[in-house]
Amino acid sequence: MGLFKNHIEETKGLSIIIVGTGKVGTTLVEQLTKEGHNIIIIDKNKDKINTLTSMYDVMGVVGNGASLNVQKDANVAQADLLIAVTGSDELNLLCCTVAKQVSGCSAIARVRTPDYADESEYLRSQLGLAMIINPELEAAREIARLLYLPTALEVNTFVRGQADMVRFKVPQNCIMNGKTIADICNDPKYAVLICSIERNGEVIIPSGTNTVMSGDIVSFITSSTNAKHFLKKFGFDNHSVKNTMIVGGGRASFYLAKQLIKAGIDVKIIESNSNKAKELTDLLPEVTIINADGTDEEVLKEEGLSYMESFVPLTGIDEENIILTLHARQISNAKVVTKVNRMGFKKVISSLDLGSVVYPRYITSEAIVAYVRALKESIGCEIETLYHLFDSRAEGIEFKIREDSKITNVLLKDLKLKKGLLIALISRNGKIIIPSGNDEIKVGDSVVIITTHTGFGKIEDILDHE
Repeated sequence: MGLFKNHIEETKGLSIIIVGTGKVGTTLVEQLTKEGHNIIIIDKNKDKINTLTSMYDVMGVVGNGASLNVQKDANVAQADLLIAVTGSDELNLLCCTVAKQVSGCSAIARVRTPDYADESEYLRSQLGLAMIINPELEAAREIARLLYLPTALEVNTFVRGQADMVRFKVPQNCIMNGKTIADICNDPKYAVLICSIERNGEVIIPSGTNTVMSGDIVSFITSSTNAKHFLKKFGFDNHSVKNTMIVGGGRASFYLAKQLIKAGIDVKIIESNSNKAKELTDLLPEVTIINADGTDEEVLKEEGLSYMESFVPLTGIDEENIILTLHARQISNAKVVTKVNRMGFKKVISSLDLGSVVYPRYITSEAIVAYVRALKESIGCEIETLYHLFDSRAEGIEFKIREDSKITNVLLKDLKLKKGLLIALISRNGKIIIPSGNDEIKVGDSVVIITTHTGFGKIEDILDHE
Protein backbone atom coordinates (compact mmCIF):
# COMPACT_ATOMS: atom_id res chain seq x y z
CA MET A 1 0.00 0.00 0.00
CA GLY A 2 1.38 3.40 -0.90
CA LEU A 3 0.80 6.66 -2.68
CA PHE A 4 2.31 7.28 -6.11
CA LYS A 5 2.05 10.89 -7.17
CA ASN A 6 2.71 12.78 -10.33
CA HIS A 7 2.68 16.59 -10.29
CA ILE A 8 -0.94 17.79 -10.37
CA GLU A 9 -1.89 21.40 -11.03
CA GLU A 10 -4.72 22.93 -9.03
CA THR A 11 -7.79 22.70 -11.25
CA LYS A 12 -11.46 23.42 -10.96
CA GLY A 13 -12.22 19.79 -11.74
CA LEU A 14 -13.80 17.24 -9.47
CA SER A 15 -11.89 14.90 -7.16
CA ILE A 16 -12.54 11.41 -8.56
CA ILE A 17 -11.36 8.00 -7.32
CA ILE A 18 -11.27 5.19 -9.90
CA VAL A 19 -10.99 1.66 -8.50
CA GLY A 20 -9.71 -0.79 -11.12
CA THR A 21 -7.24 -0.11 -13.92
CA GLY A 22 -8.40 -2.51 -16.61
CA LYS A 23 -9.64 -1.43 -20.06
CA VAL A 24 -12.57 0.63 -18.75
CA GLY A 25 -10.59 2.14 -15.86
CA THR A 26 -7.81 3.19 -18.23
CA THR A 27 -10.30 4.70 -20.68
CA LEU A 28 -11.88 6.68 -17.84
CA VAL A 29 -8.49 7.96 -16.70
CA GLU A 30 -7.79 9.14 -20.25
CA GLN A 31 -11.20 10.80 -20.70
CA LEU A 32 -11.50 12.42 -17.26
CA THR A 33 -7.96 13.79 -17.13
CA LYS A 34 -8.63 15.43 -20.51
CA GLU A 35 -11.60 17.16 -18.89
CA GLY A 36 -9.44 18.59 -16.10
CA HIS A 37 -10.45 16.44 -13.12
CA ASN A 38 -8.19 15.35 -10.25
CA ILE A 39 -7.94 11.57 -10.50
CA ILE A 40 -6.73 9.04 -7.93
CA ILE A 41 -6.57 5.41 -9.06
CA ILE A 42 -6.64 2.33 -6.82
CA ASP A 43 -5.52 -1.14 -7.87
CA LYS A 44 -3.75 -4.12 -6.28
CA ASN A 45 -1.37 -4.26 -9.23
CA LYS A 46 1.58 -1.93 -8.54
CA ASP A 47 2.84 -2.14 -12.13
CA LYS A 48 -0.48 -0.91 -13.53
CA ILE A 49 -0.51 1.96 -11.04
CA ASN A 50 3.05 2.91 -12.02
CA THR A 51 2.20 2.76 -15.73
CA LEU A 52 -0.85 5.03 -15.47
CA THR A 53 0.74 7.53 -13.08
CA SER A 54 3.65 7.90 -15.50
CA MET A 55 1.36 8.31 -18.53
CA TYR A 56 -1.21 10.68 -17.00
CA ASP A 57 -1.26 13.45 -14.41
CA VAL A 58 -2.88 11.26 -11.73
CA MET A 59 -2.15 9.85 -8.29
CA GLY A 60 -2.21 6.16 -7.41
CA VAL A 61 -2.77 3.97 -4.36
CA VAL A 62 -1.81 0.30 -4.37
CA GLY A 63 -4.27 -1.88 -2.47
CA ASN A 64 -7.77 -3.33 -2.19
CA GLY A 65 -10.29 -0.65 -3.22
CA ALA A 66 -12.90 -2.01 -0.81
CA SER A 67 -10.60 -1.50 2.18
CA LEU A 68 -11.49 1.50 4.35
CA ASN A 69 -7.80 2.24 5.00
CA VAL A 70 -6.97 2.17 1.29
CA GLN A 71 -9.86 4.51 0.53
CA LYS A 72 -8.66 6.81 3.32
CA ASP A 73 -5.20 6.81 1.70
CA ALA A 74 -6.95 7.92 -1.49
CA ASN A 75 -8.58 10.77 0.48
CA VAL A 76 -12.13 9.46 0.01
CA ALA A 77 -13.51 11.92 2.57
CA GLN A 78 -12.78 14.79 0.16
CA ALA A 79 -13.80 12.93 -3.02
CA ASP A 80 -16.71 14.05 -5.18
CA LEU A 81 -17.09 10.69 -6.90
CA LEU A 82 -15.88 7.08 -6.64
CA ILE A 83 -16.10 4.85 -9.73
CA ALA A 84 -15.59 1.10 -9.18
CA VAL A 85 -14.74 -0.83 -12.36
CA THR A 86 -12.79 -3.88 -11.16
CA GLY A 87 -13.42 -7.30 -12.68
CA SER A 88 -15.70 -8.29 -9.76
CA ASP A 89 -19.29 -7.03 -9.49
CA GLU A 90 -19.40 -7.76 -5.77
CA LEU A 91 -16.14 -5.91 -5.13
CA ASN A 92 -17.42 -2.92 -7.10
CA LEU A 93 -20.61 -2.77 -5.03
CA LEU A 94 -18.62 -3.14 -1.80
CA CYS A 95 -16.21 -0.35 -2.82
CA CYS A 96 -19.15 1.98 -3.38
CA THR A 97 -20.84 0.97 -0.12
CA VAL A 98 -17.69 1.67 1.92
CA ALA A 99 -17.21 5.03 0.19
CA LYS A 100 -20.82 6.05 0.86
CA GLN A 101 -20.43 5.24 4.56
CA VAL A 102 -17.39 7.47 5.11
CA SER A 103 -17.91 10.19 2.53
CA GLY A 104 -20.62 12.32 0.97
CA CYS A 105 -19.34 11.39 -2.48
CA SER A 106 -21.39 9.99 -5.33
CA ALA A 107 -20.63 6.41 -6.38
CA ILE A 108 -20.84 4.45 -9.65
CA ALA A 109 -20.42 0.66 -9.93
CA ARG A 110 -19.89 -1.49 -12.98
CA VAL A 111 -22.08 -4.59 -12.62
CA ARG A 112 -22.05 -7.10 -15.49
CA THR A 113 -23.41 -10.43 -14.21
CA PRO A 114 -26.79 -11.41 -15.73
CA ASP A 115 -27.99 -12.45 -12.24
CA TYR A 116 -27.93 -8.78 -11.23
CA ALA A 117 -29.15 -7.27 -14.53
CA ASP A 118 -32.85 -7.33 -13.57
CA GLU A 119 -32.05 -6.08 -10.06
CA SER A 120 -29.79 -3.14 -10.98
CA GLU A 121 -32.35 -0.43 -10.21
CA TYR A 122 -33.14 -2.04 -6.84
CA LEU A 123 -29.42 -2.29 -5.99
CA ARG A 124 -28.80 1.29 -7.11
CA SER A 125 -31.58 2.74 -4.94
CA GLN A 126 -30.92 0.55 -1.90
CA LEU A 127 -27.18 1.28 -1.90
CA GLY A 128 -27.64 4.96 -2.74
CA LEU A 129 -25.54 4.77 -5.92
CA ALA A 130 -25.58 7.42 -8.61
CA MET A 131 -25.38 4.80 -11.35
CA ILE A 132 -24.97 1.10 -12.03
CA ILE A 133 -23.57 0.49 -15.49
CA ASN A 134 -23.43 -2.77 -17.44
CA PRO A 135 -21.18 -2.46 -20.54
CA GLU A 136 -22.22 -5.78 -22.08
CA LEU A 137 -25.93 -5.02 -21.68
CA GLU A 138 -25.49 -1.54 -23.18
CA ALA A 139 -23.44 -3.00 -26.06
CA ALA A 140 -26.20 -5.57 -26.69
CA ARG A 141 -28.81 -2.80 -26.80
CA GLU A 142 -26.70 -0.88 -29.31
CA ILE A 143 -26.24 -3.97 -31.50
CA ALA A 144 -29.97 -4.74 -31.33
CA ARG A 145 -30.80 -1.22 -32.57
CA LEU A 146 -28.53 -1.82 -35.57
CA LEU A 147 -30.25 -5.10 -36.37
CA TYR A 148 -33.68 -3.47 -36.14
CA LEU A 149 -32.46 -0.87 -38.70
CA PRO A 150 -29.85 -2.72 -40.79
CA THR A 151 -29.29 0.21 -43.20
CA ALA A 152 -27.67 2.15 -40.35
CA LEU A 153 -23.95 2.12 -39.57
CA GLU A 154 -24.72 3.56 -36.13
CA VAL A 155 -27.85 4.43 -34.13
CA ASN A 156 -27.56 6.71 -31.09
CA THR A 157 -30.67 7.26 -28.98
CA PHE A 158 -31.76 10.36 -27.09
CA VAL A 159 -34.69 11.39 -24.88
CA ARG A 160 -35.02 7.91 -23.36
CA GLY A 161 -35.45 6.20 -26.73
CA GLN A 162 -37.89 8.72 -28.26
CA ALA A 163 -35.33 10.11 -30.74
CA ASP A 164 -32.62 8.49 -32.86
CA MET A 165 -29.53 9.82 -34.58
CA VAL A 166 -28.90 7.49 -37.53
CA ARG A 167 -25.63 7.29 -39.47
CA PHE A 168 -25.62 5.68 -42.92
CA LYS A 169 -23.61 5.58 -46.15
CA VAL A 170 -25.10 7.06 -49.34
CA PRO A 171 -24.87 4.44 -52.14
CA GLN A 172 -24.09 5.24 -55.79
CA ASN A 173 -27.65 4.98 -57.08
CA CYS A 174 -29.38 6.71 -54.14
CA ILE A 175 -31.90 9.44 -55.06
CA MET A 176 -30.32 11.62 -52.35
CA ASN A 177 -27.21 11.89 -54.50
CA GLY A 178 -26.71 15.46 -55.75
CA LYS A 179 -29.56 16.93 -53.70
CA THR A 180 -29.14 19.74 -51.18
CA ILE A 181 -29.98 19.31 -47.49
CA ALA A 182 -32.92 21.70 -47.98
CA ASP A 183 -34.30 19.51 -50.81
CA ILE A 184 -33.89 16.31 -48.82
CA CYS A 185 -35.58 17.67 -45.69
CA ASN A 186 -38.35 19.72 -47.32
CA ASP A 187 -41.17 17.21 -46.83
CA PRO A 188 -43.27 18.31 -43.81
CA LYS A 189 -44.33 14.68 -43.25
CA TYR A 190 -40.76 13.88 -42.16
CA ALA A 191 -39.47 16.08 -39.32
CA VAL A 192 -35.77 15.36 -39.89
CA LEU A 193 -32.52 17.28 -39.42
CA ILE A 194 -29.36 16.20 -41.25
CA CYS A 195 -26.70 17.06 -38.69
CA SER A 196 -23.46 15.89 -40.30
CA ILE A 197 -21.82 14.82 -43.53
CA GLU A 198 -18.54 12.86 -43.46
CA ARG A 199 -16.59 13.16 -46.71
CA ASN A 200 -12.93 12.34 -47.44
CA GLY A 201 -12.11 12.17 -43.73
CA GLU A 202 -13.70 15.54 -42.92
CA VAL A 203 -16.80 16.16 -40.81
CA ILE A 204 -19.16 18.88 -42.05
CA ILE A 205 -21.89 20.37 -39.85
CA PRO A 206 -24.08 21.32 -42.82
CA SER A 207 -26.49 24.12 -43.70
CA GLY A 208 -29.42 23.78 -46.09
CA THR A 209 -27.23 24.62 -49.09
CA ASN A 210 -24.79 21.71 -48.64
CA THR A 211 -25.13 18.89 -51.19
CA VAL A 212 -25.12 15.16 -50.42
CA MET A 213 -22.93 13.01 -52.67
CA SER A 214 -22.63 9.25 -53.16
CA GLY A 215 -20.07 7.79 -50.77
CA ASP A 216 -20.89 10.36 -48.07
CA ILE A 217 -21.63 9.12 -44.58
CA VAL A 218 -24.66 11.11 -43.43
CA SER A 219 -26.17 11.43 -39.94
CA PHE A 220 -29.72 12.60 -39.32
CA ILE A 221 -31.80 13.01 -36.19
CA THR A 222 -35.53 12.46 -35.88
CA SER A 223 -38.15 10.76 -33.71
CA SER A 224 -37.55 7.02 -33.33
CA THR A 225 -40.84 6.26 -35.11
CA ASN A 226 -39.87 8.45 -38.09
CA ALA A 227 -36.39 7.12 -38.89
CA LYS A 228 -37.53 4.07 -40.88
CA HIS A 229 -40.08 6.10 -42.88
CA PHE A 230 -37.49 8.69 -43.84
CA LEU A 231 -35.03 6.02 -45.05
CA LYS A 232 -37.80 4.21 -46.95
CA LYS A 233 -38.64 7.43 -48.82
CA PHE A 234 -35.12 7.43 -50.27
CA GLY A 235 -35.16 3.77 -51.27
CA PHE A 236 -33.45 2.13 -48.29
CA ASP A 237 -34.61 -1.25 -46.97
CA ASN A 238 -35.93 -0.50 -43.50
CA HIS A 239 -36.99 -3.95 -42.33
CA SER A 240 -35.51 -5.58 -39.24
CA VAL A 241 -33.44 -8.69 -39.85
CA LYS A 242 -35.31 -11.98 -39.48
CA ASN A 243 -32.39 -14.01 -38.12
CA THR A 244 -28.90 -13.64 -36.73
CA MET A 245 -25.86 -15.79 -36.07
CA ILE A 246 -23.71 -14.93 -33.03
CA VAL A 247 -20.21 -16.34 -32.48
CA GLY A 248 -19.26 -16.51 -28.80
CA GLY A 249 -21.46 -17.21 -25.81
CA GLY A 250 -20.42 -14.55 -23.31
CA ARG A 251 -22.51 -12.01 -21.42
CA ALA A 252 -23.06 -9.71 -24.41
CA SER A 253 -24.32 -12.66 -26.47
CA PHE A 254 -26.74 -13.65 -23.70
CA TYR A 255 -28.14 -10.10 -23.39
CA LEU A 256 -28.37 -9.68 -27.17
CA ALA A 257 -30.11 -13.02 -27.74
CA LYS A 258 -32.72 -12.20 -25.07
CA GLN A 259 -33.54 -8.89 -26.77
CA LEU A 260 -33.68 -10.34 -30.29
CA ILE A 261 -35.92 -13.25 -29.29
CA LYS A 262 -38.37 -10.76 -27.73
CA ALA A 263 -38.40 -8.91 -31.07
CA GLY A 264 -39.24 -12.12 -32.95
CA ILE A 265 -35.79 -12.57 -34.51
CA ASP A 266 -34.42 -16.14 -34.79
CA VAL A 267 -31.05 -16.51 -33.06
CA LYS A 268 -28.25 -19.06 -33.42
CA ILE A 269 -25.23 -18.93 -31.07
CA ILE A 270 -22.01 -20.85 -31.77
CA GLU A 271 -19.97 -21.45 -28.61
CA SER A 272 -16.85 -23.64 -28.39
CA ASN A 273 -16.93 -24.30 -24.63
CA SER A 274 -19.24 -27.26 -23.95
CA ASN A 275 -20.13 -26.20 -20.38
CA LYS A 276 -21.00 -22.68 -21.47
CA ALA A 277 -23.00 -24.04 -24.43
CA LYS A 278 -25.02 -26.26 -22.08
CA GLU A 279 -25.63 -23.36 -19.71
CA LEU A 280 -26.86 -21.19 -22.58
CA THR A 281 -29.17 -23.98 -23.75
CA ASP A 282 -30.80 -23.98 -20.30
CA LEU A 283 -30.98 -20.17 -20.05
CA LEU A 284 -32.15 -19.53 -23.62
CA PRO A 285 -34.44 -22.42 -24.66
CA GLU A 286 -35.73 -20.50 -27.72
CA VAL A 287 -32.21 -20.00 -29.11
CA THR A 288 -30.35 -22.58 -31.22
CA ILE A 289 -27.04 -23.26 -29.42
CA ILE A 290 -24.26 -24.95 -31.41
CA ASN A 291 -21.28 -26.34 -29.47
CA ALA A 292 -18.52 -25.82 -32.05
CA ASP A 293 -15.63 -23.55 -32.99
CA GLY A 294 -17.27 -20.47 -34.53
CA THR A 295 -13.92 -19.28 -35.91
CA ASP A 296 -13.74 -22.40 -38.14
CA GLU A 297 -14.67 -21.63 -41.75
CA GLU A 298 -16.27 -25.05 -42.27
CA VAL A 299 -18.44 -24.71 -39.15
CA LEU A 300 -19.74 -21.34 -40.33
CA LYS A 301 -20.49 -22.82 -43.75
CA GLU A 302 -22.32 -25.81 -42.27
CA GLU A 303 -24.40 -23.56 -40.00
CA GLY A 304 -25.52 -21.49 -42.98
CA LEU A 305 -23.68 -18.19 -42.60
CA SER A 306 -24.08 -17.45 -46.33
CA TYR A 307 -27.88 -17.40 -45.87
CA MET A 308 -28.07 -15.40 -42.62
CA GLU A 309 -29.51 -11.88 -42.61
CA SER A 310 -27.17 -10.75 -39.83
CA PHE A 311 -23.94 -11.89 -38.20
CA VAL A 312 -22.44 -10.70 -34.90
CA PRO A 313 -19.00 -11.97 -33.78
CA LEU A 314 -18.81 -11.52 -30.00
CA THR A 315 -15.68 -13.45 -29.07
CA GLY A 316 -13.39 -11.97 -26.45
CA ILE A 317 -10.63 -11.43 -29.03
CA ASP A 318 -10.81 -8.33 -31.27
CA GLU A 319 -8.70 -9.86 -34.03
CA GLU A 320 -11.05 -12.85 -34.28
CA ASN A 321 -14.10 -10.60 -34.43
CA ILE A 322 -12.57 -8.51 -37.22
CA ILE A 323 -11.50 -11.54 -39.30
CA LEU A 324 -14.94 -13.12 -38.87
CA THR A 325 -16.58 -9.87 -40.02
CA LEU A 326 -14.38 -9.67 -43.13
CA HIS A 327 -15.16 -13.32 -43.90
CA ALA A 328 -18.91 -12.79 -43.49
CA ARG A 329 -18.85 -9.75 -45.79
CA GLN A 330 -17.11 -11.86 -48.45
CA ILE A 331 -19.52 -14.81 -48.48
CA SER A 332 -22.87 -13.28 -47.49
CA ASN A 333 -25.07 -10.20 -47.65
CA ALA A 334 -25.58 -10.28 -43.89
CA LYS A 335 -25.73 -7.14 -41.79
CA VAL A 336 -22.56 -7.44 -39.69
CA VAL A 337 -21.85 -5.76 -36.35
CA THR A 338 -18.34 -6.07 -34.89
CA LYS A 339 -17.53 -5.73 -31.19
CA VAL A 340 -14.09 -4.24 -30.50
CA ASN A 341 -12.72 -3.84 -26.97
CA ARG A 342 -9.36 -2.28 -27.75
CA MET A 343 -9.22 1.43 -28.57
CA GLY A 344 -5.67 1.76 -29.90
CA PHE A 345 -6.16 1.01 -33.61
CA LYS A 346 -9.35 2.92 -34.48
CA LYS A 347 -7.89 4.42 -37.67
CA VAL A 348 -6.80 1.00 -38.92
CA ILE A 349 -10.16 -0.52 -37.98
CA SER A 350 -12.14 2.24 -39.73
CA SER A 351 -10.03 1.77 -42.89
CA LEU A 352 -11.13 -1.89 -43.09
CA ASP A 353 -14.74 -0.89 -43.91
CA LEU A 354 -16.19 -3.23 -41.30
CA GLY A 355 -19.54 -1.43 -41.31
CA SER A 356 -20.99 -1.11 -37.82
CA VAL A 357 -18.46 -1.31 -34.98
CA VAL A 358 -19.41 -1.28 -31.29
CA TYR A 359 -16.96 -0.36 -28.50
CA PRO A 360 -18.36 -1.49 -25.09
CA ARG A 361 -15.76 0.38 -23.02
CA TYR A 362 -16.57 3.59 -24.89
CA ILE A 363 -20.26 3.14 -24.11
CA THR A 364 -19.35 2.87 -20.43
CA SER A 365 -17.03 5.88 -20.40
CA GLU A 366 -19.54 8.08 -22.26
CA ALA A 367 -22.26 7.41 -19.70
CA ILE A 368 -19.88 8.16 -16.83
CA VAL A 369 -18.40 11.30 -18.46
CA ALA A 370 -21.95 12.60 -18.99
CA TYR A 371 -22.69 12.09 -15.29
CA VAL A 372 -19.39 13.74 -14.25
CA ARG A 373 -20.07 16.83 -16.38
CA ALA A 374 -23.57 17.13 -14.90
CA LEU A 375 -22.18 16.67 -11.37
CA LYS A 376 -19.57 19.37 -11.97
CA GLU A 377 -22.08 21.94 -13.24
CA SER A 378 -25.27 20.87 -11.38
CA ILE A 379 -27.00 24.20 -11.94
CA GLY A 380 -30.31 24.48 -13.70
CA CYS A 381 -29.72 21.77 -16.31
CA GLU A 382 -28.03 18.43 -16.51
CA ILE A 383 -26.56 16.16 -19.14
CA GLU A 384 -28.83 13.20 -19.77
CA THR A 385 -26.89 11.58 -22.63
CA LEU A 386 -23.47 12.01 -24.23
CA TYR A 387 -21.99 10.40 -27.33
CA HIS A 388 -18.54 10.86 -28.82
CA LEU A 389 -19.17 11.05 -32.56
CA PHE A 390 -17.06 10.67 -35.71
CA ASP A 391 -14.01 9.17 -33.95
CA SER A 392 -14.35 11.73 -31.11
CA ARG A 393 -14.22 14.73 -33.47
CA ALA A 394 -17.67 15.82 -32.27
CA GLU A 395 -20.14 15.21 -29.46
CA GLY A 396 -23.87 14.69 -29.25
CA ILE A 397 -25.15 15.97 -25.90
CA GLU A 398 -28.66 15.90 -24.45
CA PHE A 399 -29.37 18.56 -21.80
CA LYS A 400 -32.40 18.63 -19.50
CA ILE A 401 -33.40 22.28 -18.91
CA ARG A 402 -34.41 22.73 -15.28
CA GLU A 403 -34.46 26.52 -14.85
CA ASP A 404 -34.45 29.77 -16.81
CA SER A 405 -31.16 30.99 -18.25
CA LYS A 406 -29.73 33.08 -21.09
CA ILE A 407 -30.85 30.51 -23.65
CA THR A 408 -34.48 30.04 -22.53
CA ASN A 409 -37.48 31.90 -23.99
CA VAL A 410 -35.33 33.41 -26.77
CA LEU A 411 -35.89 32.72 -30.47
CA LEU A 412 -33.11 30.42 -31.64
CA LYS A 413 -32.33 32.76 -34.53
CA ASP A 414 -31.56 35.48 -31.95
CA LEU A 415 -29.07 33.34 -30.00
CA LYS A 416 -25.41 33.97 -30.81
CA LEU A 417 -24.18 30.38 -31.12
CA LYS A 418 -20.65 29.07 -31.46
CA LYS A 419 -19.63 27.89 -34.91
CA GLY A 420 -19.56 24.15 -35.57
CA LEU A 421 -22.73 23.60 -33.55
CA LEU A 422 -26.34 22.59 -34.20
CA ILE A 423 -29.36 22.64 -31.91
CA ALA A 424 -30.60 19.39 -33.41
CA LEU A 425 -33.73 18.53 -31.47
CA ILE A 426 -36.05 19.69 -28.70
CA SER A 427 -38.30 17.32 -26.76
CA ARG A 428 -41.24 19.03 -25.03
CA ASN A 429 -44.00 17.20 -23.16
CA GLY A 430 -43.31 14.01 -25.09
CA LYS A 431 -43.32 15.75 -28.49
CA ILE A 432 -40.21 15.75 -30.70
CA ILE A 433 -39.48 19.13 -32.33
CA ILE A 434 -36.93 19.59 -35.12
CA PRO A 435 -36.25 23.26 -34.36
CA SER A 436 -36.25 26.23 -36.70
CA GLY A 437 -35.01 29.73 -35.98
CA ASN A 438 -38.48 30.65 -34.71
CA ASP A 439 -38.51 28.03 -31.95
CA GLU A 440 -37.50 28.64 -28.34
CA ILE A 441 -35.98 26.51 -25.56
CA LYS A 442 -38.19 26.37 -22.47
CA VAL A 443 -37.82 25.07 -18.92
CA GLY A 444 -38.65 21.34 -18.86
CA ASP A 445 -37.35 20.72 -22.39
CA SER A 446 -34.72 18.19 -23.34
CA VAL A 447 -32.35 19.68 -25.94
CA VAL A 448 -29.92 17.77 -28.15
CA ILE A 449 -26.77 19.58 -29.31
CA ILE A 450 -24.38 18.31 -32.00
CA THR A 451 -21.03 20.10 -31.78
CA THR A 452 -17.45 19.84 -32.93
CA HIS A 453 -16.46 21.47 -29.62
CA THR A 454 -15.79 19.15 -26.68
CA GLY A 455 -16.28 19.45 -22.96
CA PHE A 456 -19.66 21.21 -22.79
CA GLY A 457 -21.03 20.83 -19.25
CA LYS A 458 -23.99 23.22 -19.33
CA ILE A 459 -26.37 24.42 -21.99
CA GLU A 460 -25.00 27.98 -21.85
CA ASP A 461 -21.73 26.63 -23.31
CA ILE A 462 -23.39 26.76 -26.74
CA LEU A 463 -23.26 30.59 -26.69
CA ASP A 464 -20.46 32.51 -28.36
CA HIS A 465 -19.28 35.14 -25.87
CA GLU A 466 -16.68 36.72 -28.15
